[in-house]
Amino acid sequence: MHSTSFSSHDFIQLALDNKVLKFGEFVLKSGRISPYFFNAGLLATGEMLSLLARGYAAALAEQMQNSNNGISGNSDVNGDNNKKLVIFGAAYKGIPFVAATAQALWLHHGINAEWGYNRKEVKAHGEGGNLVGADVSGKSVWILDDVITAGTAMREVIEILEQAGASVAGIIVALDRKEKGQAEYSAIQELASNLQVPVRALFDMDDLISYLADEHSTHQDSTQLAKMQHYRTQYGV
Repeated sequence: MHSTSFSSHDFIQLALDNKVLKFGEFVLKSGRISPYFFNAGLLATGEMLSLLARGYAAALAEQMQNSNNGISGNSDVNGDNNKKLVIFGAAYKGIPFVAATAQALWLHHGINAEWGYNRKEVKAHGEGGNLVGADVSGKSVWILDDVITAGTAMREVIEILEQAGASVAGIIVALDRKEKGQAEYSAIQELASNLQVPVRALFDMDDLISYLADEHSTHQDSTQLAKMQHYRTQYGV
């Protein structure tokens, strides 16, 4: 029987074992040489997707418990669909994330969330349009994604939702790199400030540094730890 809880330490270890997370030297689009790289496109096993989805689901359930907005996880007795939890995945990586998270919310938290996603190509036949799944019009929607780097892709998703008549309740990402963007703030900090909504991450660079420093981790590496700490000092927020 697998645990229903999410552990950043366990996820980092699993990500390293499956080459989803790699340490080394990687040139980013910004030109920075990063000592690590996270490729969510390689989350290609049931075990990894399930663990990630449990993390998203736990974060969403916690947000619902802490909020006073009256969101209902199940069918609303008053018929007010605006009060239901709606989650959205950005094409393409976000599609399996949001589908698995909807299942995890139901199985582990008893929350019957509505979920949907966008397609990059607009269909002229069938249901048409570029949105699939839950009708988001007039609803407050949580967005799930893997990593926010510059924030460009996330702003495109927000624009798509707003054009569909939805508002953004918050954003949950797998990894927060916690590094400066063009200014002194990270893309996540800028989004949270501009949208005035919570932006949460399941793990961040500080968790990676703690993992490397942990004598019980299977990938303990003092050289790599020093590189991560230097990068954090140079570009961190």
